[in-house]
Amino acid sequence: MAPLSKMNPWRMGSNYISSISGATLVSGTIGLLIGLIVASLVSIPLYGLDGWLGWGVPSIVSACLGIFGLWVGSNRNQDVSAIIPALANPHSGGGGRGSRNGNILVDTSAIIDGRIADLSVTGFLEGKLLVPRFVLDELRHIADSSDSMRRSRGRRGLEVLGRLRKDSTIPLEVLDVGVNRGEEVDARLVQLARNMKSPILTTDYNLNRVAELQGVQVLNVNELANALKSIVLPSEDLRVNIVQEGKEPGQGVAYLDDGTMVVVEGGKRYLNAFHDVVVTRVLQTAAGRIIFAQPKDD
Repeated sequence: MAPLSKMNPWRMGSNYISSISGATLVSGTIGLLIGLIVASLVSIPLYGLDGWLGWGVPSIVSACLGIFGLWVGSNRNQDVSAIIPALANPHSGGGGRGSRNGNILVDTSAIIDGRIADLSVTGFLEGKLLVPRFVLDELRHIADSSDSMRRSRGRRGLEVLGRLRKDSTIPLEVLDVGVNRGEEVDARLVQLARNMKSPILTTDYNLNRVAELQGVQVLNVNELANALKSIVLPSEDLRVNIVQEGKEPGQGVAYLDDGTMVVVEGGKRYLNAFHDVVVTRVLQTAAGRIIFAQPKDD
């Protein structure tokens, strides 16, 4: 057992090195080399010192500048990822759904939507949320709008960002990236996602389509919500609260907890009351699923 215990530190060190991304290793190595080169140039006149100072002081300078360069380089790994995208995810082999590097770019629509804050608390999101500065500027512009509806949406988005900043489950970082004059925010976001090999978190349908056409992975909150809706089969019993009349005579309309509409044939007489119904069919539309049912006692 003794030899195994002695190997544990080596195994722990190996596991730690394996967990470091390629971009961090490359950027840290570059920083270390630059630090040592600068230290060598600075130490040239120090070699003329008498006694041990002639080798001691240059060694200390080299160690300090080397460590400083390693630290600076490791913290600039995102710049290396942007220059050499393959280092962000060496197994991706290019764009598309296989490219993930732990970073998620967040669109303005996803921030205003607000569900991103609840989603981050659940732990299903992994990595780091990145908010470009031009997205933050757009959000502030919406919050300062003269239109009360847009203003309230913008302020809600700022509140969501505040919640995400305080939440320690998933880190949030603001990227100091702007847009050029005349450049659209969506186009700049897609370009940034392609350079960083990062997916985009959004609820914008048009941005979703444009990004997918350019090989950028999209995490659409609406698609996630639809995928998580409860599965209901014909002949299944439900107990629903019929809250309004339907389009056709005698129909009643209810909603499940996930927002799915339930159209109850002949349910108008049970308006504003809970009633047991039997599912007759399920219709999938572009807007979501609609469940058709009839009262159980019919």
